[in-house]
Amino acid sequence: MYSSRGQLSGSKVFKDPVHRYIYVYDHLIWELINTKEFQRLRRIKQLGTSFLTFHGAEHTRFHHSLGVYEIARQLIDQFQQYPEWDDRDRELLLAAALLHDVGHGPFSHAFEHVFSVRHEVWTERIILGDTEVNQVLSEMGVGFAEEVAAIINKTHPNRLIVNMLSSQLDVDRMDYLLRDAHFAGVSYGKFDLERMLRVLRPDEDQVVVKQSGMHTIEDYIMRRYQMYWQVYLHPATRSSDLLLKAILERAQELYESGYPFKMTPKHFLPIFEQNGMSLDQYLKLDETVVYFYFQEWMEEDDAILADLSSRFVNRRLLKYKNFPEANRVRYMERLRQTMDEIGLPPKYYLLEDQLSQLPYDLYKGQGKYEGIYLQMNDGERKEISEVSMLVQSILNSRQSDEKIYYPEDVLLNLREHANEKSWLLSTLKSE
Repeated sequence: MYSSRGQLSGSKVFKDPVHRYIYVYDHLIWELINTKEFQRLRRIKQLGTSFLTFHGAEHTRFHHSLGVYEIARQLIDQFQQYPEWDDRDRELLLAAALLHDVGHGPFSHAFEHVFSVRHEVWTERIILGDTEVNQVLSEMGVGFAEEVAAIINKTHPNRLIVNMLSSQLDVDRMDYLLRDAHFAGVSYGKFDLERMLRVLRPDEDQVVVKQSGMHTIEDYIMRRYQMYWQVYLHPATRSSDLLLKAILERAQELYESGYPFKMTPKHFLPIFEQNGMSLDQYLKLDETVVYFYFQEWMEEDDAILADLSSRFVNRRLLKYKNFPEANRVRYMERLRQTMDEIGLPPKYYLLEDQLSQLPYDLYKGQGKYEGIYLQMNDGERKEISEVSMLVQSILNSRQSDEKIYYPEDVLLNLREHANEKSWLLSTLKSE
């Protein structure tokens, strides 16, 4: 058993644009919020490069993590009346909800893709390592920090609290859909959170939905689908992600070739050298640091790194074109030839992006397919697609989107390739 740190003498309140107020009653949560590792999340944007598409999307992982904690707190309050909920798990779940993203790096998933960095691994290292977070968690008792990490990485034996934080219907998704929609200035992700919490029930191994709440969940699934295609996978955001990756890949290539940087990129050296990054080094990487290097690299002698960095900092993104699949190979080859002739390396300036997304996808976990389950009036549990015609109709519908990204400003202003320019003008007109 763990010994609770107890309640604060008076609650702490955060004014929040999404939930109106976020309430902190526990010493544990308040102390975790004030650790330097959690405060670092103020310098990591929630939506990576999406602020270049939706100018209001400047919110951070700090905002989101507090929001996930608040929804978890509200959900626990809803579950108090049911015997399936064990309140001894309360502080475990609240701590996991607050800390679930503490290991994110700068620009999140784009950064991870280039350097094969997984934020889940760093989250666990922060929780279990020599950190202020670990010191606070350890004061709860031996093994408490390990249990918090196990909830986040989905290995904890209590499947109910794991699914409350990470599933098709979890507090993480609930907050980021509402929060991202709010800051992006769109209505797609906005669903009735209060109603949703009221129709959820704790079951033996997961959260289930009261039968009468089916339409609330249908709305949630559709809102999620719209957010992915209209915000998370927006073509301009995908362009800025690809540009970010190109900058980091070029910088690494230059370092490995012995290129003499005007200023040594010391924060990236452990990654470039692939000799292991310490926890302290990782925690020093945030978006203010990355932006500093991008601005420095705008002045580098390497024309490619300087141009790519300038494009990102000054938002001169790569344009995109949807080419029919039958013609893609031919178009790509002609574009490569043109770029080679003018000294523009296709590796960095001719990029493909292929996406597919299921609006509601059953995913495999713990030896069985997990989905959203309705608790029927007769006590039986049914996966929502068995009952909902709407979910059934979209369950197997897969939407794909394939685009080619290129520097339109360069290609359409060619002077020495007049013939190619005519072809480019007719085929690469931006949408």
